[in-house]
Amino acid sequence: MAVRTNEWAAKVLMLLKGGNTDAALAQIKVAPSVKDILALQAALAQVRLPGRRRDVDDTIQQSIDALSAPRLHRSP
Repeated sequence: MAVRTNEWAAKVLMLLKGGNTDAALAQIKVAPSVKDILALQAALAQVRLPGRRRDVDDTIQQSIDALSAPRLHRSP
C-alpha cells in the first residue's frame, strides 16, 4: 500500500527545508486540521528534522492542543 502524502504538510515541509521558518510557523498556526499537523510531524520524522528546531516543535504541539480541544459555543 502506497503512502499518500498530505498536500498541506508537503508545502509546509518545503518551507522548512527552504529555510523560511517564519512562513512555516504561520502556516502551522492556521493548520486546517489535526490530521494535517500529524502528517507534517510524520514527514518531519521521515526527513529527520524533528527536534532540530524547538520553535517548530512547540508550535506543532500548540496547534495540536488547540485543534483537539473541545469547542465552547452557545447553541442558537
